[in-house]
Amino acid sequence: MSDSPADDLTEAPLLTTPNFTCHLHPRRESFEHGLLPIPKLIFTDGVQTLLHVKSDLLASSSNDRVNPEIVSQVLQIPIEHSRLLMQTLSAVLQDDSDSLVTAKNSEDIDAIGANVFDLLVLLYIQSYKRLLPKGHKDSAAVADVWPSTSAFDGFLSALSPLQLVRSNSRKFMPSQTDEEAHQLSYLYKHMSNILELLADSKDVDSGDSMVLSMDKFEHLGLLFYYGERGSPKGPLSQNTPFFANSDPDMPAVPVPASQVLDWLLQSISSSLDHISDRVSLRENGPSTSSDQDVAMTDVNATSLKSSSSSRGTSFIEGISKSSYGLKTPDFKGSSVKVVNCHESVIYILAPLKYATVYGCSDATIVLGAVGKAIRVEHCERVHVIAAARRVCIANCRECVFFLGVNQQPLIFGDNHKLQVAPFNTFYSQLEEHMTEADVDANINRWDEPLALGVVDPHDSLSNPAGVSDVLTESATCLDPDHYTSFMIPNWMGTEEAGSTKDNPFALPDSYHASQMKNLKNLIEVKQSLREIQLDESRKRELSSALHACFKDWLYASGNIRQLYCVHGG
Repeated sequence: MSDSPADDLTEAPLLTTPNFTCHLHPRRESFEHGLLPIPKLIFTDGVQTLLHVKSDLLASSSNDRVNPEIVSQVLQIPIEHSRLLMQTLSAVLQDDSDSLVTAKNSEDIDAIGANVFDLLVLLYIQSYKRLLPKGHKDSAAVADVWPSTSAFDGFLSALSPLQLVRSNSRKFMPSQTDEEAHQLSYLYKHMSNILELLADSKDVDSGDSMVLSMDKFEHLGLLFYYGERGSPKGPLSQNTPFFANSDPDMPAVPVPASQVLDWLLQSISSSLDHISDRVSLRENGPSTSSDQDVAMTDVNATSLKSSSSSRGTSFIEGISKSSYGLKTPDFKGSSVKVVNCHESVIYILAPLKYATVYGCSDATIVLGAVGKAIRVEHCERVHVIAAARRVCIANCRECVFFLGVNQQPLIFGDNHKLQVAPFNTFYSQLEEHMTEADVDANINRWDEPLALGVVDPHDSLSNPAGVSDVLTESATCLDPDHYTSFMIPNWMGTEEAGSTKDNPFALPDSYHASQMKNLKNLIEVKQSLREIQLDESRKRELSSALHACFKDWLYASGNIRQLYCVHGG
């Protein structure tokens, strides 16, 4: 197959004239949650190396599945990175029936293994580079609010939370439409190579040397889908003219890979044209419900329901000095993005698959149950409280993560003064949501953060030489004496029917002892105050002193945000 998609597009004959009534869309999850900053997993020579990897993996397997040990040997990476690769694949697999999706621990992953062709597709897109933020004109202002405290700051990506505040809009951030077009362009450029990894060789005398079977075509579902996001989807192959309506008991005859490539390139081109037309229409007229994602900027809950996105991602943006809450009825899709929120408290009390927190500062964000992956990026002085299968943290500063997490928290990029602590809240339906999201309360690896590279090779920036193997600053464990429970207010509907009466994650002994000590101290203080004998003037002095100390504590601890519930709720 040719290395040039354009050449193949003109040379390969079409099976039929395509009628793209159902557009192709990239799977954002793979590009947002499926990339690892591990240099040895990034292949820059197209498929040259990966074809050898394919051959070695298949030679080591009798059923097209391989375990972490085989992957470690073939890729020459540590076994820990091999398991991490499989965990990442599990988080983005489109096929929930694959046993890898439900693997709970290293033993499960070792026993189940991963499909070779899924792995090859995931390995190929490790070469993807994210779309750059648009340039900020006021460089002096940026330097003023986000001082460079690291030797690598000048090379690392994107906008600080405070810079986002200065910009007062998303005009410096790529829109969801920009990102989708960028991902489609990547697929257009690289589809020829990706099909070569999935195709089988055929007798050269027959004309086409490479053919693609229907089951191999289904592995492309890791990269794209047809139809609207959130709508029911059947097998990917049923959207094509060459595999549609095939009898399951009699698999379709393999198709020349050149014809599949031709069809896909025209399908991608049609989707890019559709995006261009939609952007043009939106710029020249009022926005419509067909827009990809709807930014939820109004803190009025009644307007939220009408602004849910038909494409399946809820977008919470620009909340400032207020509180904001989402519950299960508010979601049509299975993912949420919290962007550019400051000095606020955000409650997301629903079972989801994916969550992203980006560019927030001085905020508390509660994520009830996330079954696939959470990504927290470019945040400053944020408290994240989350029950999840997987958490990735990148380019954050002075943040605290209260976690109930089934896999090791991943930390990479330019991070400073991060802390981790056990999960510290509950609401009545939390355990039901965790069951639905497949988050296991019996497994909590909050205190096992895994530090990866300080440079993210997937950012479209030139990086300084010699730092690709430098590890990021990891997180430290929060002092148990500073650990407190977080109470979710009643206005969020926490009194609704549900079985959860307490934190479902067991606390380590030191944190439990600290909580008991604090509770004992509180009881003793209350008793002392009741018993103390003071005249009215001294009582007023004592009350004023207590209020002043309490106010100082609210600001010093960041708990002042919780009072926004009173004003914003």
